[in-house]
Amino acid sequence: MSWELLPLLIILFFGVIGNNPSVGIAAAILLLIKLLGLTSWFTTIESKGISIGITILTLAILAPVASGKITLTNMFEAFKTPLGLISIAAGIFAAWAGGRGIPFMKDSPEVITSLIIGTIAGVCFFQGVPVGPLIAGGIVYMIVSITKFWS
Repeated sequence: MSWELLPLLIILFFGVIGNNPSVGIAAAILLLIKLLGLTSWFTTIESKGISIGITILTLAILAPVASGKITLTNMFEAFKTPLGLISIAAGIFAAWAGGRGIPFMKDSPEVITSLIIGTIAGVCFFQGVPVGPLIAGGIVYMIVSITKFWS
């Protein structure tokens, strides 16, 4: 066995024992790509994967709007309750953090490994979802920016 496969095998193992199909399927697909010698696909997956994933997530989020389960009236109602306003603010913050996370991770590749480990732990052991690296990168960016400001 190639030692290069070990990290993906470990991630696959944690995906299975953590009962998280998203992590398990992703690790299995990447293992398969590697075992089939299709390693040139990794560059495309790295460069386009986040955009494709965000598009799929956005489709899932907008599907209730398209199907009529969420109407324009429902959207306006969100501005009338404290919970709705807090939810809007949380959505804005998450989008802002994720937007800062992508360029921060490109500019600071040394944090990617830590963010990946944290995300895998969150997904496998804390019932999280694997959108963590983008938002986590944005939170790290914010913390680093604040500490630089006070230094």
